[in-house]
Amino acid sequence: MAVWWFAIRPTIDDTHWVRVTQEFSKCGEPNSRSAGCVVDGDTVIVGFGKDRRRIRLTGFDAPEIEGACEAERNAAISARSALHEWLGSGPFEWDGADAPPYDQYGRELREARRTTSDGSHTYLADMMLERGLAAETGWGAEPKDWCG
Repeated sequence: MAVWWFAIRPTIDDTHWVRVTQEFSKCGEPNSRSAGCVVDGDTVIVGFGKDRRRIRLTGFDAPEIEGACEAERNAAISARSALHEWLGSGPFEWDGADAPPYDQYGRELREARRTTSDGSHTYLADMMLERGLAAETGWGAEPKDWCG
């Protein structure tokens, strides 16, 4: 199924992508003064106070920190660390410009990518899926049993 996603990724006009340069900590870390933090393997928070926004990164589904079993919780910690590392590897872009769609929980929905030296793009979702840190989403995707 992953090959299918790579082959038909929709092309989005580059004007819908926003460059992100801010630093991200892991949410709940002591002494963190970053305006962005990583909640789990597919969710980040940016801003403070009334400007605080929750962003659900799309194209994959990471295991839950409050998962159903120890295996899921351990996988979630690994996914969160991988997302934190990816975000900290330099500037990246996410789509949606100033008007992203929202999910049923009020989170902005955004796909994240990084431009390579040759001008092509690498996508966060691809990395998370390739490393086994997330499950596929969308039509035809089977839910992953992290406890099985």
